[in-house]
Amino acid sequence: MVGVVLEEMRIRSLGVIDDAVVELSPGFTAVTGETGAGKTMVVTSLGLLLGGRADPALVRIGAEKAVVEGRVAVPAGAAAVVRAEEAGAELDDGALLISRTVSAEGRSRAHLGGRSVPVGLLGELADDLVAVHGQTDQQGLLKLNRQRQALDRYAGDAVAGPLAKYAEAYRRLRAVSAELEEITTRARERAQEADMLRYGLEEIAAVEPRTGEDGELAEEAERLGHAEALSSAATAGHAALAGNPEDPEGIDAATLVAGAQRALEAVRAHDPALAALADRIGEIGILLGDVAGELAGYADDLDADPLRLAAVEERRSALTALTRKYGEDVNAVLAWAEQSAARLTELDGDDERIGELTAERDALRTELGGLAQALTDARTEAAERFAAAVTAELASLAMPHARVSFAIRQTEDPEGVEVGGRTVAYGPSGADEVELLLAPHPGAPPRPIAKGASGGELSRVMLAVEVVFAGTDPVPTYLFDEVDAGVGGKAAVEIGRRLARLAKTAQVVVVTHLPQVAAFADRQLLVEKTDDGSVTRSGVKVLEGEDRIRELSRMLAGQEDSETARAHAEELLATARADL
Repeated sequence: MVGVVLEEMRIRSLGVIDDAVVELSPGFTAVTGETGAGKTMVVTSLGLLLGGRADPALVRIGAEKAVVEGRVAVPAGAAAVVRAEEAGAELDDGALLISRTVSAEGRSRAHLGGRSVPVGLLGELADDLVAVHGQTDQQGLLKLNRQRQALDRYAGDAVAGPLAKYAEAYRRLRAVSAELEEITTRARERAQEADMLRYGLEEIAAVEPRTGEDGELAEEAERLGHAEALSSAATAGHAALAGNPEDPEGIDAATLVAGAQRALEAVRAHDPALAALADRIGEIGILLGDVAGELAGYADDLDADPLRLAAVEERRSALTALTRKYGEDVNAVLAWAEQSAARLTELDGDDERIGELTAERDALRTELGGLAQALTDARTEAAERFAAAVTAELASLAMPHARVSFAIRQTEDPEGVEVGGRTVAYGPSGADEVELLLAPHPGAPPRPIAKGASGGELSRVMLAVEVVFAGTDPVPTYLFDEVDAGVGGKAAVEIGRRLARLAKTAQVVVVTHLPQVAAFADRQLLVEKTDDGSVTRSGVKVLEGEDRIRELSRMLAGQEDSETARAHAEELLATARADL
């Protein structure tokens, strides 16, 4: 028995279920009950635990939220445990606790091992824990891409290796082809763009702006435009600090400060505090002298040349013409020029680039053709083994004369890649169209399963496919939602027997209406409603002994107390136990 086991689920306020606990067997568990009793809610609940879409319509009328909790026994070191622990989850006595809450307003929350986690993480764990199959999965099997995926999954590394190389080459080819198409189809637009860039670069080069030049010129223009006022202010300031030669009787700041210092120097020996103040006044005198000298130099150096002012304004006008077109200031204009020069180099090299891309595209198409051929060969070999294995399983499912095969073909396309001497269409997964064919009896031609299989036969084909997968790519738990739909009689017995055998290597949970299937289960759960139409905690119970016989009798004849049905039910159980 595998180490991963879904032990139980608790379901609250979901659909018709008020509050119920579903206890599952590590082997084969059959879930039965009247139509509409809520059996499918078991599948829905597990889907929520595995990150499925949260539908607020699932919340029971009158409840604020629906809650599903699951307990999964997982061995230490399993991939699911490693991923859960990375998210901060903790195991509870060797089990992983999963919880999903859906509010009536549509909000959804997920918890894993006591930690709140994104719902998407539950979906990541699902692949390692449970494979869910139902009527929608049967319809999915009818799609060609799903059939190809099934074959690839069965083939394993034989296909996965070349497929990974093919996918990488395919992505590169798409990128190269897109760039080549962009260059060739937009040649006119790119030429116009190159002309525009070239004109702009020539205009900037003619002006030759310097970094920060516009700011420097603005400052110089301001100074030159107010030269007379600045000179008068500097001269007046110098006179106030150091005196005016034309007015020897005038009193200036330097003279006053010098007088104050002399007054204090005369008595500084009598008080240290006064001596400190005398020193500070001396510093003021020195500072006044420095400032007065700088004002005199400023006034002497100030240039009031109107010709220089005219030249500055002319230069500023030339720079403004650039900033109106290419950037908010000169630095932005220079940045535009640098980027545009690189872009122009790229555009001017279009012809050379077209040649390079064309050569790379042709090489990639040749490479893809070889990889596509390798994929076809690997799929063809795996298809023979896969078909033989599924055919053998169908013999165990009351279809002894059925034969399954695969049609692997390609479609001619002059724009495609060369595979086997033909030019064929190709896609992200290769050049193959894979189709599963079924011949249900001798003499019948193989036909696509969508056309050649009835509902019951399709159910058995899907079960056979999953059983084959279980031998090559096992999943710990399988959940089948009425996979036996459209089946009865001997075929139903064979399905039950095959599910029981599958349960020897995996946990199997089946929602079924067939007593022939339920009889083979290690544990049978009955889902039943109360008088008010809800399923309560006591509404999902394990059937044993007389209770199980009564339920099988009901499933057989619709009457729990029918002696004939009881005898048949006992016979079914005995046959199942003897077979196992």
